[in-house]
Amino acid sequence: MKAGAEIRYELAWCFLPLRWKTTIVECKPPEYFVDQQASGPYRFWRHTRSFQVEGDGTRLFDSVEYELPFGFLGRLLHAAKGRRDLSRIFDYRAHAIRLIFSAESKMATRA
Repeated sequence: MKAGAEIRYELAWCFLPLRWKTTIVECKPPEYFVDQQASGPYRFWRHTRSFQVEGDGTRLFDSVEYELPFGFLGRLLHAAKGRRDLSRIFDYRAHAIRLIFSAESKMATRA
C-alpha cells in the first residue's frame, strides 16, 4: 500500500450493482493505512486499518467513519439491512484473516 493507490470494487447490494473506488490517503507502514471513498455508495467513507504487534503476532484494528446518502431513507435502509451487512463483511474478513494466518503459521512450523 502507498498513498495515492486506488482500489476499485464491483459489488452487489440487494441485487443492485455498485461501483466503488477508494484511494489510500495516508500510509505509515507498519503502523496504519487509511483509504477514503473517491466514488461510491456512501456520502462519505474513511477506513483506517492500524496494526499493533502483540507477542509474536499482530493485531489488526479497524476504524470506519461513514455518512449515508439519501437522508432519512438512507438511515432507514441502513437500520433495516445496511448495518447488518457491514458487520457481516467485517466478520467474514476477520474469519478469512484468521484462516489465512493460521494456515501460514502451520506451514512455517513444518518447514
